[in-house]
Amino acid sequence: MPVRPDYAALTRGQIALLERIGAGDTGLTMLGRLVRLTQDVLGGLGAGFAEYSTGHGRIIAASGGCAGALGRRVGAVDISGTHLLPLDAVDDAVAGRGDSTDVEHILGTPCEMGGVTIGALYVSYGPAPDGTAPGPEHHAVLELLAVTAAHMYGRQAGLPVHGAGPVVAALADGLAVVDRDRIVQLWNPAAERLTGHPAAEALHHELPFPAPPPGQVLVHRLPSGRRLTITAGDLPRTPALRVVTFRDSTDQDRRNEDRDLFVAVTSHELRTPVTVIKGYADTLTNHWDTLGEPGRRDAVRAIGARAGELARLVDRLLSATSDDGAGNGSPPAPFDLVEGLRTAAAELSAGLRRRLVLENLPSDLPKAFGDRDSLATILTELATNADKYSPAGTEVTVTTAADETTVTFRVADRGIGVPAEHVERAFERYWQGTAGEGAGLGLYLVRRIVERQHGWVSLRPRDGGGTVAEVRFPRA
Repeated sequence: MPVRPDYAALTRGQIALLERIGAGDTGLTMLGRLVRLTQDVLGGLGAGFAEYSTGHGRIIAASGGCAGALGRRVGAVDISGTHLLPLDAVDDAVAGRGDSTDVEHILGTPCEMGGVTIGALYVSYGPAPDGTAPGPEHHAVLELLAVTAAHMYGRQAGLPVHGAGPVVAALADGLAVVDRDRIVQLWNPAAERLTGHPAAEALHHELPFPAPPPGQVLVHRLPSGRRLTITAGDLPRTPALRVVTFRDSTDQDRRNEDRDLFVAVTSHELRTPVTVIKGYADTLTNHWDTLGEPGRRDAVRAIGARAGELARLVDRLLSATSDDGAGNGSPPAPFDLVEGLRTAAAELSAGLRRRLVLENLPSDLPKAFGDRDSLATILTELATNADKYSPAGTEVTVTTAADETTVTFRVADRGIGVPAEHVERAFERYWQGTAGEGAGLGLYLVRRIVERQHGWVSLRPRDGGGTVAEVRFPRA
């Protein structure tokens, strides 16, 4: 049997986690610590946590041999109880199988909240000295750690990462009873989860959001971004008290918000290239003779460059609204990743080419399997993103690597970095970082393009500051 769980490490780790949670640490940072604790306590090769959203799951925290699966999209399998997962049903990266890594067992358990499975915690093992599988002790410890993960989700601070799906469905309507001065007299558990205000903070204080008159409906957006649909009514026989009920309507309102954002983003992004093209065209029309041959050639080159930029932008906007995942692409086939990256880098704008440094691009790198033509879009988006959030004069480096199942390239910068609680939000459509520039489409499109090719993409902090974007393709 694999080595017994390290109960001393479990006790120390649980206490440290609870202390940090009590001090206000939340979200992916703490979930990542829990996953590392799972690997250490259970003596695994690696560990991971898959959060379930509507129709699928995604590895949002991983450690050890499973770290390469970070960002990997997986099926939302409803695990019933703690048990060993079939090896042939688990992706190599998710299991932690790689170079010289022999995974014998994968132990998984569901993470539940309100009777709904919101994710799964798992740990992978190599061969045991006596050839046996993880036993009841390992099952019990994994279940305990999954309960801790559910506790983190119950706090509704930074988790869920996707903000939709089973987690939201598990939440009941919030309910508060207030007096004539809007002072809270009753605050149910769902109200705590929906607003982030514990009962101890809400009771005997003013209602932390507006309430409509009886019979009317009000939609209110919380500082967290969650939208509440609020109704109110007087208590029969107790006119001095009023009942306020509220539910999460974020998904419903998000559809209307997406439509408005698309219109705003489209008009903003199209305005610059269209204005420049029109300006140079007017200059050619009105000053053809006075410009001379060099001036006319410069104007035509500028129009061509902006027209190319405009065409790429239109492709991005259309891809962002398509239902098939990433627009039309070539059928996947084996391709030379190094040669494809060099070609894609040569097509970047002059400003990006000056910052980009291609490192560790070996000529004998195994071939990847995917759409080579998509590299131009992927590298452009990642390099543009790195350029936007990095200080002037710093380098943006591109490196490659390979293991037994994947071929990888990484784009690393020395910019402001992405907080742990934002690494998944960064892939959402229209979401923007602290710089607040651009359409918020780049990383969203990259993920869709890569996943159409059965690859995956993730972000992580870079040692010494900055961000690393990692793209993995299947190995041909």
